[in-house]
Amino acid sequence: MRNIVKRTEPKSLETHRCSFQADYNNYEDKQGLRESLVAEQRGICCYCLSRVVADLNAMKIEHWQSQTRVPDRQLDYSNLLGACLGGEGKPSKLQHCDTRKGNVDLSKNPADPAHDVERVIRYGSDWVIRSTDPVFDRELNDVLNLNTPLLRNNRKEALTGFIKARPKSGTWNESLLRKWLEQSSGQSGAGDLLPFCQIVVYWLRKRLNRA
Repeated sequence: MRNIVKRTEPKSLETHRCSFQADYNNYEDKQGLRESLVAEQRGICCYCLSRVVADLNAMKIEHWQSQTRVPDRQLDYSNLLGACLGGEGKPSKLQHCDTRKGNVDLSKNPADPAHDVERVIRYGSDWVIRSTDPVFDRELNDVLNLNTPLLRNNRKEALTGFIKARPKSGTWNESLLRKWLEQSSGQSGAGDLLPFCQIVVYWLRKRLNRA
C-alpha cells in the first residue's frame, strides 16, 4: 500500500452531486471517474498495488467508507479509490482488496494524508505486508487479505526482478539509491508505476538508512 495524492475531482461528479436526488447509482459518468482514479493512483490498485486499468471489467470503484454504512460520502471524491477485481468469483480465502472488504470500514485511508499509511507499513523477508499499528495490521489480513500466496509471490517477483536488473557491482552507493527511489516511488517522471512497486521503495529506503 502507498500514499495516494488526490487530484481535482471530475467536473461531472461535482455537477452530479449538486443535482436533485443525486446518489452513486444514478451517476452516469463512472467511466470518467475510473479514468481519474487510475491516473492519480498511477495505474495501480489502492490496496494491493496490482495493475489496474480504467475499464468496467478490469477494476472497481471503491468506497473507503462504504455506501451502506456512510451514505453521505457515496459521492465524496476523497472517499473514492480505484481497486483491482481482487479475485472476484473465487473462494473467499483467495479474495482480496475491495472484493474481500465488502461493507467493512478500514481505520486508515491511503488517500488521507493524516493517515500516512507508508509510515506504518512494513514488508518482511517472507514478503508479508504488516503494520506497526495493531488495528490496521489486523485489517490488512482479516479485511483486505493482502497476504494471499499470490500477492506475496507477486511482491517477491517485483523486488527480486528489480535487484536482478541492477548491475552486479558498484551499484548501491547513496546517489544511485536515491535515484532509484525517486523512480520507483514516482517522485520523478509521470505515468504508471510498476505493480507492487512499494516493496521496492521500502527496500530502497532501508538501504538508504544504512548508507
